[in-house]
Amino acid sequence: MCTWLTLCLLFWQGSWQLLYHPTSAVRRTPAKDLGLPFDPIGFDATPAGTAKLQGWWIPGGTSPRFTVLYLHGANGNLGDSVDQLAPLHDAQLNILAIDYRGYGQSVFERPTEAHLREDAKAAIDYLVATRHVPAHSILLYGQGLGANLALEVAAENAELGGVILDAPMDEPMQAIFDDPRAKLVPAHLLVRDRWDAEKAAAEVLIPSLWFVRTGANAQPRPGFEEAYKLLTARKKQVWLTESHDTMAQYRLALEAWLDDFPRTQSTP
Repeated sequence: MCTWLTLCLLFWQGSWQLLYHPTSAVRRTPAKDLGLPFDPIGFDATPAGTAKLQGWWIPGGTSPRFTVLYLHGANGNLGDSVDQLAPLHDAQLNILAIDYRGYGQSVFERPTEAHLREDAKAAIDYLVATRHVPAHSILLYGQGLGANLALEVAAENAELGGVILDAPMDEPMQAIFDDPRAKLVPAHLLVRDRWDAEKAAAEVLIPSLWFVRTGANAQPRPGFEEAYKLLTARKKQVWLTESHDTMAQYRLALEAWLDDFPRTQSTP
């Protein structure tokens, strides 16, 4: 019994590493790798005044159409997302890209579904209260697990302008529950994360754009189709195939979706 309890404790302490793979060293930046000026920012201060979260503020130019809150995936940190920020900037969008707790230069805490949601909400509060960005002009953008996060945050914030999901993960918790060690312990009781896309989708009330990437390294995700079907707000799904013109397809789809919104200016 003691051995089994010890195994349960070890699984509870370390199972998060089967899904979340943060790194601390930020090796790329928008200025160094894309030539985009940016401001490093810290926000969500502790009682001692230390910023818990770090991120980048990338202004979109003189007439930004919206402000994007960029939520990266489960691996690495902001430095691994630099290339995904360029087309958003080209679309005349302000960008706030953040590292969650445990990632990059943000304070270290074990990543969890609840922590990531709290961090995204703190970023929204920062945009509204400090940057004075109207909530209706904020777009959530998530990539990989960040897309699953964006969906959950969208479900809780109907005042936002919209949400863009780029290659969301299909059943991300299987990375934990399919591990052989999970068969030896009551994994579903020990792990509180769920990432229930269908539950979140049923509660989303803002427009959404879904990018589904197919090809050698990104297969279609049929399980996530069920979540898409549950959406009642305006929605659009775009399938991107790996080819020389994938980026052109992506940019056209993004521009077309943005053009469906009223032409309002986001406060820089």
